[in-house]
Amino acid sequence: MPQIILEPTENKKVMKFVTDYTLIPGSVELDRDSDLKEIPLAKALFKFPVVEKIFITANFIAIAKSDAIEWENVVEGLKDIIEAELLENPRIYAQEKKDEYQVFSEMTPNPNVMKFVSNKVLLQGFVEVKTKESAAIVPLAEALYNEFNFVKEVFISDNFVAITKDESVQWHEVMVAVQTFIYDFLQAGKTISDALPQSHEKPVEKLIDREYTETEQKISDVLKEYVAPAVEGDGGKISLIEYVEESKTAKMLLQGACSGCPSSTATLKGGIENLLKQFLPELVENVEAVNG
Repeated sequence: MPQIILEPTENKKVMKFVTDYTLIPGSVELDRDSDLKEIPLAKALFKFPVVEKIFITANFIAIAKSDAIEWENVVEGLKDIIEAELLENPRIYAQEKKDEYQVFSEMTPNPNVMKFVSNKVLLQGFVEVKTKESAAIVPLAEALYNEFNFVKEVFISDNFVAITKDESVQWHEVMVAVQTFIYDFLQAGKTISDALPQSHEKPVEKLIDREYTETEQKISDVLKEYVAPAVEGDGGKISLIEYVEESKTAKMLLQGACSGCPSSTATLKGGIENLLKQFLPELVENVEAVNG
């Protein structure tokens, strides 16, 4: 809630309503003949017959009233209006709703996977759809399968959608169409997923319904801190699925752009395996991939 402080001025007709942040660059002066359609705050204030003029600049709103009534009878009501309107439009002007979503396309290390990034969070966690038949509880994935016959898999996480295509098309041929379709879907306010998103911290719990052992948790913590940010930035996910104590082998579940990616094996052996050997030499000697 914006904090409003009342500040009388030398002109007894004018009261300043001072906020704790800058409202606008420059200033604006309004009366009842001004165009108010872009300033909901002014429209609300002018509903009070006592309000004659409004001046907004820096961190305050100055209101000039008529002589017909004293400030003590209207000031709290005006303050409540200002607080409510600033909560809805903190920068005074009406917020634009049409372009609420933006969608950008990004290549990933997997040439069959394109990542479509939104400026807004889509899910808290992630869902992965491997087939058209399993897409019924994920409306965005179902819509993509129905619209584009080249879609093989859909991975939705945080603020992006990673789509795996088949070999019938190249991304440069269909990228714009997919990007536009996702934008239109989001802009229409349609449901993205009815499936319960899996947690980023322990996706293995959803897959094998068990808690990590103490050893597995140590491995997972290293992955989360040193590997996850880069991998998820490329539209994929690598998670510990199993630890084989006898061979000191950590088996990794590859999802999203990582699943089937030509470079994922090299990354796994050359990067992640070496990383785990460095941080947990007594626990890990080998790393194996399991495609999700």
